[in-house]
Amino acid sequence: MNIDFMEALTAVEKEKGISKEVLIEAIEAALISGYKRNFNSAQNVRVDVNRDSGSVRVFARKTVVEEVLDPRLEISLEAAKGVNPQYQLDDIVELEVTPKDFGRIAAQTAKQVVTQRIREAERGIIFSEFIDREEDIITGIVQRQDARFIYIDLGKAEALMPISEKMDSDQFKHGQRVKAYITKVEKTTKGPQILLSRTHPGLLKRLFELEVPEIYEGVVEIKSVAREAGDRSKIAVYSANPDVDPVGACVGPKGARVQTIVEELKGEKIDIVHWSEDPKTYVANSLSPSKVIRVDVNEEDKMTQVIVPDYQLSLAIGKKGQNARLAAKLTGWKIDIKSESDAKALGLLSDENEIEPVDPDDAVMDAVDGEEEYI
Repeated sequence: MNIDFMEALTAVEKEKGISKEVLIEAIEAALISGYKRNFNSAQNVRVDVNRDSGSVRVFARKTVVEEVLDPRLEISLEAAKGVNPQYQLDDIVELEVTPKDFGRIAAQTAKQVVTQRIREAERGIIFSEFIDREEDIITGIVQRQDARFIYIDLGKAEALMPISEKMDSDQFKHGQRVKAYITKVEKTTKGPQILLSRTHPGLLKRLFELEVPEIYEGVVEIKSVAREAGDRSKIAVYSANPDVDPVGACVGPKGARVQTIVEELKGEKIDIVHWSEDPKTYVANSLSPSKVIRVDVNEEDKMTQVIVPDYQLSLAIGKKGQNARLAAKLTGWKIDIKSESDAKALGLLSDENEIEPVDPDDAVMDAVDGEEEYI
């Protein structure tokens, strides 16, 4: 190594933020291993790199003893005093043992160490950047796909989306831009591993935050999200400001805001409902777009019994039970749905506990031939 190399280390310190002293110490440690490996040495050695000239010297470290049992590790008191009269028993004597061609090995080793440290520092920077974006949305470019993952280029790093985390409606092509949700960022020996998802409920929440300024500003709050990715979702919203309609804010003028999200999610249907502290009202709202006649609450079992008009039963339950299932996920309450005629037959229906039916105009969706579509 030479002065030019030391100047290069100084440049690395400024550009990459890696301490020059840390690099030199790492080079010295690597050279000790290199010396022992290349010269079949089992003795204790110390490598010294001159901070100014870059010259490298190797010193054998031996303990001063009365009787030498291992000359690789020990030196007699007489021999030690021949080096320096001040040496005493148990002192450490350092003798230079720098090989003639050690400069070549030193330069090669130093280059490898610096390259490795720069790579580690860059990985650390990337990890620090993306760990702060965990549970956030990001846009990347699809690179390739195998049996397990879809590989997405994020610019500074490559992220992995497990096949199970893509929606059934997703058909990715090379070079396609895609929005995804960062579920986890982990440190690995090969650098940070960034895992993405298109099915996570957090993706829907973040998309609303991007599209609805009132949510970003905190005027409207997303209380809960339930999602069956690619098919249908429900989102409960609330505003403490009585002058703000949280559902209307999320829908946007002529449905423009929610439609943008629907397009990003490949036509996934979205119910936006009013959140309420009252479980009766909340459960009734969550079953939108169906009307609800009455909700009975069992606090102990966290269960509700919901009565709906006969003609609304299939709508309340939904295709394969989807509407009721999503409502239960959204509210955190178990929901048992009965038709009005069944409730009367069982003697369950009376004016007591009856709530005002949900106005279908409050729903984001409208019933058409038993299916829901955007108004």
